[in-house]
Amino acid sequence: MQRADRTFDESAAATTDFGPYFLLADADLKIYSVFDDLRYDRSDAEIMSPAMRRHAVAKLANLGFRQTSGSVLHNKATDVSCYIPKPQVLGASPFDVTRYTPKRDKDFYILTPTQTACQFIDTYPYDLAVEKVISLVQKQPINLYRILDYLEHKPAHEAIRPALGYFKSVQRKAVQSEPLCRRRALG
Repeated sequence: MQRADRTFDESAAATTDFGPYFLLADADLKIYSVFDDLRYDRSDAEIMSPAMRRHAVAKLANLGFRQTSGSVLHNKATDVSCYIPKPQVLGASPFDVTRYTPKRDKDFYILTPTQTACQFIDTYPYDLAVEKVISLVQKQPINLYRILDYLEHKPAHEAIRPALGYFKSVQRKAVQSEPLCRRRALG
């Protein structure tokens, strides 16, 4: 017997506790963020691991989403989709991850925390971007060196560059404290 599709309630989703690995990172940009590990290397590929995908699919199933392809989840009752954008080339900039995956205004992206931080930097004014990145790194670590490597010579990127050291300090403290210090990799 198949379960009936659940109606997706965006306000309920905003208050849902998905656990530490998955969160609604930004309701306005419609971004879910899923992370895998606490430590990053500068050379880590910024892609969604199979474990991260499985985790996101499992969490969104509770909101009535079903996986329709490897990178799309859909809630049939409300016609809302969640997209896991695929980088077009290995080593692509985390700032460009959504460039080739258009979505409707009511749809969501599922991104890594680093990709999420890049969306904040490119979308929001400086003060709000800083606030949102700080809030994110306190819950999910990001690959700050990866961001540094892909900053371009444009105003939003030049403005955020000096804040990266502060983000690193906030993130280090968060990773060494509860609840993050006890987290293990998903995969």
